[in-house]
Amino acid sequence: QVQVVESGGGFVQSGGSLRLSCVVSGSISRLFAWGWYRQAPGHPRTRVARIVNDRATIYEDFAKGRFTISKENARNTVTVYLEMNSLKPEDSAVYRCGVTEPDGQMYWGQGTPVTVSS
Repeated sequence: QVQVVESGGGFVQSGGSLRLSCVVSGSISRLFAWGWYRQAPGHPRTRVARIVNDRATIYEDFAKGRFTISKENARNTVTVYLEMNSLKPEDSAVYRCGVTEPDGQMYWGQGTPVTVSS
């Protein structure tokens, strides 16, 4: 099993920055993709960015130039960060970390809310 725990969300003014963290533990050796997703009320879940096979880093268009995803490996855990700069009110959402096994199985955290005031 895989456990995923996010933190770092909160309230920030437009133009501000936040860094989200996602600690992944358990059976992490099978995981090959590590990503951040977000969902605002009344909207579908959207991918923000992800790292695939520790080689490719992919950003959605709205995240390019403002958000940076990174990954830090420890002995028994992996931490995935999402650095968000120049935040806009439309970035307000619940941000969730999702990690993927090769067979498509995904594991999710509970999410961390981000609110950007105008």
